[in-house]
Amino acid sequence: MATDCEAWLNANPVEAEDLSDSFLSGEEDDAGLVVSKNFRNEINGNLLSSSSNSIHEARLKAKAKRRLRKNSSRDSGRGDSLSDNGDVVSGTSVAPSSPKSKLLDRKSRLGKGRGLPKKGGAGGKGVWGRSGEVYELEEVDQKDPNYDEAQENCVYETVVPPLDERDFEKTVTPIVQEREHKLNLGPMQSKVPSLAVSLALEAKASHRELTSRLLADLCGPVLSLSDMEKSFDQLLLELPDLVLDTPGAPQLVGQFIARAVSDQILSKSYIDGYKGRVDCQYTRVSLDRAAVLLRMSMGGLRIDNQWGTGGGQRPVIQLIKEMNLLLKEYILSGDSKEAEKCLKDLEVPHFHHEFVYEAIVMMLESKGEKTVKMVLQLLKSLSVSSVISIDQMRRGYERVYMDIAEINIDVPRAYFILEQCVDKSFSMGIIDVKLRDLCPCRGRKRFVSEGDGGVVKLESY
Repeated sequence: MATDCEAWLNANPVEAEDLSDSFLSGEEDDAGLVVSKNFRNEINGNLLSSSSNSIHEARLKAKAKRRLRKNSSRDSGRGDSLSDNGDVVSGTSVAPSSPKSKLLDRKSRLGKGRGLPKKGGAGGKGVWGRSGEVYELEEVDQKDPNYDEAQENCVYETVVPPLDERDFEKTVTPIVQEREHKLNLGPMQSKVPSLAVSLALEAKASHRELTSRLLADLCGPVLSLSDMEKSFDQLLLELPDLVLDTPGAPQLVGQFIARAVSDQILSKSYIDGYKGRVDCQYTRVSLDRAAVLLRMSMGGLRIDNQWGTGGGQRPVIQLIKEMNLLLKEYILSGDSKEAEKCLKDLEVPHFHHEFVYEAIVMMLESKGEKTVKMVLQLLKSLSVSSVISIDQMRRGYERVYMDIAEINIDVPRAYFILEQCVDKSFSMGIIDVKLRDLCPCRGRKRFVSEGDGGVVKLESY
């Protein structure tokens, strides 16, 4: 039987590839894989026909192509291909024929780079760079043909050009005509005082004083007493809206009413006319404030000075008295916020060196450590909040340094106390080293001659 099969195979030779899953057998080299085996004509003892051989050949070719596409990305530049008869040919690089494979391929086709993200992950659309990355200043190249030395380190200022003859009349003529033009307000005259007062509520005390003077000047030549009463009536009706922007509007409006009654631009019976007819709490507070001020004026209070005078318009002696009073009230209450507010209300930032001077003199004249400690804390608070500038603080200390000889006449231990106060001021950060070193130091009094072995007094007088 065996001899008959062998004779039949010799007469009908059949060649095919191995059907096992281990298609790639043998050793791999850089040129690729070469596989050539003879396919046997029987599997598990069953003979194969010619049609089944062709089916297995097609399957093997498809399987080889799939493996070739899978390994194409790893073996870039040395791809494998299949010949017409299904043999694997190494050393040739053939791109996949399917267009879908090119679309799904995310690998770079240039063969450059390591496959890392661009710019370390800081690139892409709408991205300026990594978070926290600081760009250095670009230095100007002096060899650049467009380099201009005059444009380097320039400070630009806004300059208003002078008017020429052609623009002079166009600019000045409306200004002159506005002065000579008579404004006809008509029925809107009564709203002028209410508008002026509502704007002054958010301004400083000096601006409120100017507004009160303006109302007194308008009454008579421009506005009548009835216009003033209508304006203040409208102002009392608008108090609920004014409180939203200015919480202290009721008290301020009451002060304006009291000032208007004092200046005789409102009748004395104006407040009495509202008795029993007030429903709004803000209006009631405003009228009560005005009534209290008018009663106090009968006892000697000057309502015409309730807003005070602008800082630059006050006499120096009055400012010094108010600063001394401010310091004494602070020593009694210890409220630094209130002292800071009162100092701001004086509106004399150019005269704060006098406040520093008076504060240091108060420390020199004090008899306890409590006053020194409280005054230094106040100066520290005013320095941190920038209410008193560094220049004003320095000028105040320098004035004390210059007058210490005269102060020492009234305060015998003035030099010693001043040294201690200056050292504490430096330790608290109120003054700098240069100002501390400028502190005058009086030499110690010699009770015994040098070399006698006497006891030397440590404290200086």
